[in-house]
Amino acid sequence: MIRDKRLPIFILGAGLLVGLCCFGDGGRGEAVRKDGADGAVRKDGADGTVRKDGADGTVKVEGGLISGGVSSAGDVHFFKGVPFAAPPVGSLRWKAPQPVVPWDGVRACVQFGPSPMQNAPAPFMMWSEEYLIREKPIGEDCLYLNVWTGAKTAKEKRPVLVWIYGGAFVSGGTNVPIYDGEAMARKGVVFVSIAYREGIFGFFSHPDLTRESGHKASGNYGLMDQIAALTWVQKNIAAFGGDPGNVTIAGQSAGSMSVNCLVASPLAAGLFQKAIGESGASFTGGNPGLANVEAEGQKLGDISGLRSLSAADLMKKAPGFRGPVIDGYVLPEPIANLFKEGKENKVSLLTGWNEDEGILFSALKKAQDFRLEADTKYGVDSSTFLRLFPAGTDSEAAVSQVKLSRDMLFGIQNYTWATIVSEQGLKVYVYRFVRKPPTVSGAPKYGAYHTAEVPYAYDNLKFVKRPWEPVDYNLADAMSSYWVNFAKAGDPNGMGLVAWSPYKASDSKIMIFGNQPMAGSLQDKEELDFVVKKMTGN
Repeated sequence: MIRDKRLPIFILGAGLLVGLCCFGDGGRGEAVRKDGADGAVRKDGADGTVRKDGADGTVKVEGGLISGGVSSAGDVHFFKGVPFAAPPVGSLRWKAPQPVVPWDGVRACVQFGPSPMQNAPAPFMMWSEEYLIREKPIGEDCLYLNVWTGAKTAKEKRPVLVWIYGGAFVSGGTNVPIYDGEAMARKGVVFVSIAYREGIFGFFSHPDLTRESGHKASGNYGLMDQIAALTWVQKNIAAFGGDPGNVTIAGQSAGSMSVNCLVASPLAAGLFQKAIGESGASFTGGNPGLANVEAEGQKLGDISGLRSLSAADLMKKAPGFRGPVIDGYVLPEPIANLFKEGKENKVSLLTGWNEDEGILFSALKKAQDFRLEADTKYGVDSSTFLRLFPAGTDSEAAVSQVKLSRDMLFGIQNYTWATIVSEQGLKVYVYRFVRKPPTVSGAPKYGAYHTAEVPYAYDNLKFVKRPWEPVDYNLADAMSSYWVNFAKAGDPNGMGLVAWSPYKASDSKIMIFGNQPMAGSLQDKEELDFVVKKMTGN
């Protein structure tokens, strides 16, 4: 995934309850606060006193009491900017997430916490402002999560969906409009969105950091943040009516890659039972090894000096893309190896990708140049390649290049993931999103682009400024119902929905999300198999 595209992730768990009979204040109009933007503790009772019990909607979590807000319809309660770890600043920069710093009184959790340190958001191509973080606040103090729940009591044990956003591991945050959790909470899940460190703050290795870590590893601080948030869910989600024994993690793009890493990591064992991966995994190409990234990190200087730099200066000193590392700890081996050896966490899977999400990093080649490149790369197999990705004309070659990019970046990753899980005898459901979101007259048409499925899957079309048609709202209602059903029971099927068959390599049955859901089969399996073979040698 690239710059400001992010995938939602849902996380719920069990927690502590302090005399909580119901959430909110019964519609007195004081639940939604505008005076807690910094998360500060403040007096918020009707008479100006600090609330000290749970009967009026306060919830006890790790660190202290919190209060939240309620939707305009009064049926969904939200808690935003809930800290799940200490601020990773100063001496805690490039440390594993540390315990929450306790507070006194009631902490107002009605505003999102700061987005992780990153460049300022700027719309580009198809990704308008609805797909990006808000301009402020942005900072290193970013380890906060958000909870939306429709539960009336803490005893309901609703399934939990934890959303992990994307953004190429260098951008993204939980305050992106299309990641709002109200609609999904209304459909019956406790929706949790979590933040994690990005870029050099979340994925940086250095020999000094490896030595001081206590586990001879460095580099995966962002993944450790995600694991800390999931651990918080286990300890606290029950207080919001969630079931810590029924957690689904979900993500898109780098968020889906994160889900893939968490399924592979032994440190995440037992923290979730199901996974949703939308357009992203790491089965080919792989992640760098610790020694390589340590050497690169050492070139930037000593850790004491790097920790003394401001966040802005550090970003200037070390720009560029970063991501998960095979560090021998969070990821003890390459992800493909862990799955091949059956060492990953065994969970049910819902996964897929979009029809038109190929991303080209260079100019399109003319047909003749594309054919010559095929001869050079594939030799005796070039005729097979050109049958699968034809280039008879320049326009035909252009289409093939975009499809090839889609398959190499996303298609084969999620296809390989689905195939392995199926062969292990676990349930997996595969989709292809082909609906082309409508555009205003004269605007560029990007088709079923990268991230296009997110506002449909989480029923958030209302946040996106597009000329939506009735088929879009119907599709969003169906997709979000499939997602909720999967979070509930590991099976997306439900009353009134088109039957979705589990995926098996032998029949390649998938769900196609076009103008409406339609059961079908993977039509480009031969193309995917060819690309997988050439990229992995298997």
